Amino acid sequence: MSVGKRFIVGFALALAVAAPALAQDQTLADIRQELIVLNTEVQRLKRELSTTGGVSGGVTGAGTVLDRVNVIERELRRLTDKTEQLEFRINSVVTDGTNRVGDLQFRLCELEPGCDIAALGDTPVLGGGEAPATTPAAPQAPAPNVPQLATQEAADFERAQEALASGDFRAAADQFATFNETYPGGPLAVEAEVRRGDALEGLGDVREGARAYLSAFTLSPEGPLAAEALYKLGAALGRLGQTQEACVTLAEVGVRFPGAPVISDAQGAMQNIGCS
Repeated sequence: MSVGKRFIVGFALALAVAAPALAQDQTLADIRQELIVLNTEVQRLKRELSTTGGVSGGVTGAGTVLDRVNVIERELRRLTDKTEQLEFRINSVVTDGTNRVGDLQFRLCELEPGCDIAALGDTPVLGGGEAPATTPAAPQAPAPNVPQLATQEAADFERAQEALASGDFRAAADQFATFNETYPGGPLAVEAEVRRGDALEGLGDVREGARAYLSAFTLSPEGPLAAEALYKLGAALGRLGQTQEACVTLAEVGVRFPGAPVISDAQGAMQNIGCS
């Protein structure tokens, strides 16, 4: 079989395999995986075409087929990049939307007599399903601008931390809020919310501080800062005069996170509030 025919047959088979799957409901990760498979197939065909250079005589059309392979390869790369961009945007919207719903639930609970904030539970993921993954579904080379974005993200977070450490609570609160708007769902998002709560409490805005702690806990209810966020939420509720809700929340720290360093702080806060 000639190289041109082998290319056409190979690529047709690849499309035939992909077509039934595309007809079903797929995630962006599934589509991206198929693009990677197709790209691998194109690379293999391209290498096969390049071996025809040793054939002498009037063989024509090989260069044209190779050009078409290059065009298809570029298109696959473009589609893969576009899929990754859409996946990131969708995950950001889902994460931000879920957090906003959780904040609204907290605010409504504040307005309803007898509402138990600690019993609200985890906010369902916006649109249903599982929470967006924080890692890609398939191994891939990082985009050229990833290191720069990571460096800028770390620099922005450090700047906000310095403002908090220096006692510039207004600047710290604003910078942590801007940080999570700029990098929604990032690896430092939970800590940024906790520190924003600390800055707001430094300003004397205990209510908004409590909301920040709730947002941090909702973002990662089992994460490394979850116990601290829950403890600070309970303590803030106590300072707001919501004794019953504060006692329930503080008691949950030891139940949910046995052995956490903040358990003694939570117990001390319960004694100060007068929890039974």
